[in-house]
Amino acid sequence: MPRWLIRLNAHIPIRYAAWVGAVLGLLYGLWAAATEGHHQGWVLALVCAVPAGLGLNDMRQAPRSLLRNYPVIGHLRYLLEFIRPEIRQYFIESDNEAAPFSRQQRSLVYQRAKGEPDKRPFGTQKDVGATGYEWLSHSIAPSDVASHDFRVTIGAGGSSCTQPYSASVFNISAMSFGALSANAVLALNTGARKGGFAHDTGEGSISRYHREPGGDLIWEIGSGYFGCRNDAGHFDAEKFVTNAREPQVKLIELKLSQGAKPGHGGVLPGPKVTPEIAAARGVPVGVDCVSPASHSAFSTPIEMLQFIERLRQLSGGKPVGFKFCVGHAWEWFAMAKAMRETGIWPDFIVVDGAEGGTGAAPLEFTDHVGAPLQEGLLLVHNTLVGLGERHRVKLGCAGKVISAFDIARMMALGADWCNSARGFMFALGCIQAQSCHTGHCPTGVTSQEPLRARALVVPDKAERVHRFHHNTLHALKELVQAAGLHHPNDISADHIVRRVSGCEVQRLSNLLPYLKPGELLAAERGELPWSQPAFEQYWLRAQADSFSLRD
Repeated sequence: MPRWLIRLNAHIPIRYAAWVGAVLGLLYGLWAAATEGHHQGWVLALVCAVPAGLGLNDMRQAPRSLLRNYPVIGHLRYLLEFIRPEIRQYFIESDNEAAPFSRQQRSLVYQRAKGEPDKRPFGTQKDVGATGYEWLSHSIAPSDVASHDFRVTIGAGGSSCTQPYSASVFNISAMSFGALSANAVLALNTGARKGGFAHDTGEGSISRYHREPGGDLIWEIGSGYFGCRNDAGHFDAEKFVTNAREPQVKLIELKLSQGAKPGHGGVLPGPKVTPEIAAARGVPVGVDCVSPASHSAFSTPIEMLQFIERLRQLSGGKPVGFKFCVGHAWEWFAMAKAMRETGIWPDFIVVDGAEGGTGAAPLEFTDHVGAPLQEGLLLVHNTLVGLGERHRVKLGCAGKVISAFDIARMMALGADWCNSARGFMFALGCIQAQSCHTGHCPTGVTSQEPLRARALVVPDKAERVHRFHHNTLHALKELVQAAGLHHPNDISADHIVRRVSGCEVQRLSNLLPYLKPGELLAAERGELPWSQPAFEQYWLRAQADSFSLRD
């Protein structure tokens, strides 16, 4: 910087130049218009009046010290900050870099949803020598699988269920109407009907937009008991029966927690409780809609299992299970002990990983609360195997499942099927703008603003949802065939290999702890050593009649 400019800056800060220039331009324009009658003077005055007034307001306002020191030009900082995500997404990030989903992951969904070629040229972009790289071990004798319509039967494990459901191994995870727009829900359910897979309602209950297309539903019941609650917010059996016995409802899922914000309740502010949302949830219009952090229908593991059995009977024998993100290991052990003690087994359990998404959650919860899907799913699977009861309960999972390899990997960890929320949002046209909580979703997926939501054309997006599911399962079929297997549930931890260092790889079966059938019971009797610290420290202290540890 020239010395004269440095000296000038000491007396008249250069950061005021834009504002001072606007004021001088305004004064000159007024003088020229008044003395010489030039209409250009009025134009100049009008143009300069805006930044001049803006600078005056910047100097007088209190909340933003940056604007007091940098009138007018300080607004560039806020403009650049506003468009920073788009600049990074479109010009700076590499294909494998972005979070929570990379450009390559999103592109894969877009291409499969549109029915465009999803093949890649010139080899992998991944560093196959990097620690953590994983691959599927293939067979020299590939199999020939007739159909990609892979199914798993839920409700045939020996419970009192009389209406088992043959579910796809890939379904739409829980997203409520209210979090999603009406058109988004219509498109998702229409796509589910076309593809013969299930659509989880989320805890916002069943809206008319879930019902109209006629696709299979998983009715999620949270702590607010939306769709089956009385005026006090407690469970209402009569209202439950009305919804649960609808033929469209195939599974009933009791939500204990969700991966993105486990242990955290929620409030939908009164102004957002529209007549349609109020009708679906069974709450008053315009009144705050509260989801407590815990359930009021039960307080112990045994009571929870009794409540599950009650729901099963009230529904007419439909499969009933629960969803949770693993937290305290002993609380899950308490539930497992309650299952043994009461003889009441859920038909399914959905394990939600901490990497799961939601419309809005505190940063500390999304980043630092709850077990990731691998650890949570493995703990639940191992417990049931160790008890010798894995055949009774089907396991679903959710948490950043996008591709066929994601599904295969979850199967290797112990899942029977997978759910995806954000994957199907991408199929609807979501661009990961991450403005779900603002109501200003650029594609109308998560916005309740009518003009924004109508931009999502239901017939077109429903077909995309259908194609994404179809093409993903077709890719899964090709993986299953390459491994020489006949169903995704045949994939085990022996089929997935992980690089653990630059010169060492291990199969997941050797790298991760897996219990053998009955091993937990043998350790409980003292016949075998405890194979994992969590079981050794907490299994004997967990109790079926309390979520707390025994002293």
